Amino acid sequence: MKHTYELKVRTRFAAAHRLTMVGHKCEKLHGHNWTIEVMLVGDTLDAGGVLVDFGIVKKHLARVMDGLDHKFLNELPFFTDRPPSSENIARYVAEQMAAVLDSDRVRVRSANAWESEDSCATYVRE
Repeated sequence: MKHTYELKVRTRFAAAHRLTMVGHKCEKLHGHNWTIEVMLVGDTLDAGGVLVDFGIVKKHLARVMDGLDHKFLNELPFFTDRPPSSENIARYVAEQMAAVLDSDRVRVRSANAWESEDSCATYVRE
């Protein structure tokens, strides 16, 4: 029987953005305290019995958050040709984490970007 393991790490950052959506209040400069969740998946555990050490994932996620925290997201290179929506923030986080954590044993599967307690966007890597 094959087992798939999932590991999830959560963190937070605060930033400002503007979304160009005619007639919506999001057109004005505003900010959020985002909650970010990153999910990794894999089929085998390492010799220590873990998919990936939480500390390693948190270290890399902290670096990604440093690039977003207390920034005006519209000015960041990734958002030059795409709006800094929660959907695109989730994509940015997933891609940044995958660049350093994907291996033959572990893969970054998805990222969630919660812009409030009840509103979340998820980017799933296929």
